[in-house]
Amino acid sequence: MQLDYEALMKNHTWYLVHLQSNRKAIGCKWDFRVKENADGSINKFKARLVAKGFTQVQGFDFSETFSPVVKPVTIRIILTLAITNQWILAQLDVNNGLLNETVYMSQSLVFQKSNPSMVCKLNKALYGLKHAPRQWFERLQSTLIQFGFVASKCDPSLFVYKTASHTVYLLFYVDDIILIGSSTQLIQHLTSQLDSKFSLKQLGLLDYFLGIEVKILPDKSLLLTQNKYIRDLLQKTNMAEAQPTLYRSVVVALQYLTITRPEISCS
Repeated sequence: MQLDYEALMKNHTWYLVHLQSNRKAIGCKWDFRVKENADGSINKFKARLVAKGFTQVQGFDFSETFSPVVKPVTIRIILTLAITNQWILAQLDVNNGLLNETVYMSQSLVFQKSNPSMVCKLNKALYGLKHAPRQWFERLQSTLIQFGFVASKCDPSLFVYKTASHTVYLLFYVDDIILIGSSTQLIQHLTSQLDSKFSLKQLGLLDYFLGIEVKILPDKSLLLTQNKYIRDLLQKTNMAEAQPTLYRSVVVALQYLTITRPEISCS
């Protein structure tokens, strides 16, 4: 919790103000999760301060919420291009961007500062806000275009950067980014540019993306598996406790599983 709070302060996520009489502050809470590696082993224990976005009022606290979702076929194409051309598959993680709307949030009871009656005026999007994914997409999109990227007409989550002799593809979903290209130096340059705009974490070679495990085999081919996704799904689906809503969510999850298990599509 302390580490997450210090990161929020470092990024100037909010500043304290007195709440205006005609506004209402949304609440916040701490979310605790055990982050796992692709093999199911524990990576770290993570605490995250999240906003109670379910209390936001549409038309007052936010307007649009839609944010593009990467297409499974695009992931396959990018990975195919990488192995066909023997390009490096780099993975990045970035923090969310600035907010356009004005949102007030109550202080965390654990880390109250100054006058407890003051509230946090958010400068940047927090997890839990209904419009946070869209705000983040719009900011990252405009930044990439400023850098010289061109948005794909087939998938809004894909951006292409071309020079006379090199090409770089950038694919992102929320805060996960895949970078491939014909020039390692160009990828490093573009990564540095992104780092100057956002709080960036370089995760090295791609090994786990959106629940898909990516393994580079000795012959330079890629093996895509969803072992962890399957295990989590089996733990989630206690059929003795089955309800219609759970059934529908399981069907959707199984549809996603067909990315690497197409033989279950007919069933």
